Amino acid sequence: MPSRYLFHFAQAHHDFRLPELESIAELYGISFSLPQEAENRDPIRPFMVVELEEEEHARLLARRCILIKAVYEFYGQGTTYNELHVANRQSEPLWARFVQDTSFRFLVTSSQHKIPQSRQREVIESFAHMGFLGRIDMKNPDIVLTCFEEYEDRHGTTRAKHEGDGHFRQVFFGRLLEEGSARQLIGKFDVKKRAYYGNTSMESEISLLMANQTLVNRCVARKLIYDPFMGTGSMAYPTSHFGALVIGSDIDGRQMRGKQKTPGVIRAATQYGTASRIIDLATFDVTHNPWRCGELFDAIVTDPPYGVRAGAKRLGRKKELPDYKKDLCLQHTLSGRPDDQPYIPPTKPYELSHLAADLVLLARYLLKPGGRLVFFLPTVTDEYEEVDIYTMLCDGMEVIANSLQDFGSWGRRLVTIRKTTSKQYSPPTFEPSPPQTDENAHIPAHKDFREKYFQGFKPKADESKDEP
Repeated sequence: MPSRYLFHFAQAHHDFRLPELESIAELYGISFSLPQEAENRDPIRPFMVVELEEEEHARLLARRCILIKAVYEFYGQGTTYNELHVANRQSEPLWARFVQDTSFRFLVTSSQHKIPQSRQREVIESFAHMGFLGRIDMKNPDIVLTCFEEYEDRHGTTRAKHEGDGHFRQVFFGRLLEEGSARQLIGKFDVKKRAYYGNTSMESEISLLMANQTLVNRCVARKLIYDPFMGTGSMAYPTSHFGALVIGSDIDGRQMRGKQKTPGVIRAATQYGTASRIIDLATFDVTHNPWRCGELFDAIVTDPPYGVRAGAKRLGRKKELPDYKKDLCLQHTLSGRPDDQPYIPPTKPYELSHLAADLVLLARYLLKPGGRLVFFLPTVTDEYEEVDIYTMLCDGMEVIANSLQDFGSWGRRLVTIRKTTSKQYSPPTFEPSPPQTDENAHIPAHKDFREKYFQGFKPKADESKDEP
């Protein structure tokens, strides 16, 4: 019979909570049920009661989910303490075994508020009906009982120290099972402490969330992960930490190598003890890739360049060379001199909506059936529509998660797409997309994102006013 557990979430990246919970539950084969009332499964709230088959399942989720601070055996909740005590008495079969000789610690805490010490004592004394006979141990108790008061978010408002005390939205009570140990990895992978990083390196908490979406687990057969826009390797470190073998590529090999003899990505991976899991680093354009067979990878995880700090590039010229220059290039290639510098091929801008569609096609070719593509896609807040994500899909690929990191006028969406087909596909050709001629065709909010960003995301009406 399922039991209920109280999940305490970190107050960060609210939109990522449920996708991460669903992914880790799938990874460990855990079935769970969320509250039926929409209010009680609101991802913005710090607490949620979840039904699970086993206590060990709650512990597994707490050890792996980055956004879980702690998990508790749930004893009751209410809008008042009277309601909570009634619910707690009904849960007596769960806590009765601890009454006789179990040492315990009792905590009263809250979200968005500081409870005065005097009222904390009153709350603790109100649970005297539980009749615990064991000794109180504040350092190493056998169990920790915690009472949480949930207050409305009042950030940005000025108030007295204890203003509104006792006017909580909900109060919860339970026994601590497991603290969220995965959150410690945020500090371990902190970019500022890393041996090698750049101005486009992904912050550690987000890269860990992306790694969890790939379903990597060191306790089962090792998975092969590919990052086609490797850069400084932000995705490689958490995925290899969780046991994956990683292959990375980038059109600009300098990003991966750095300036020292040992490649920067390898130096950083050595710092984390995962250098042996970085299988290879290669320099090439994904539209001219060397992959000659498909279904190689269990997951593809990447953060494509979208123009805020660095624009995406692909091989080619902005303007075609005249015939006489093509002849000169051919002659030089056929009869080069020994002192010639290495040839650096020309590149041209890679428009984001085309990049995203090509990335999905590449993933369909390279992923094993059931494999996942995990990547960030920036969008303009005022222009975004749900259909935007589906404009880049192709047959055999399905969106299973779409989480927003909101920056105000724009945001970036962590998109997770699963390969649902076992059909084998030919390598994509990455032909340039023809110009859009249909005026009624839907234009996704991420199209021409770089230009929109540097124009300040002006609405079309404002743009027309600026024209002479």
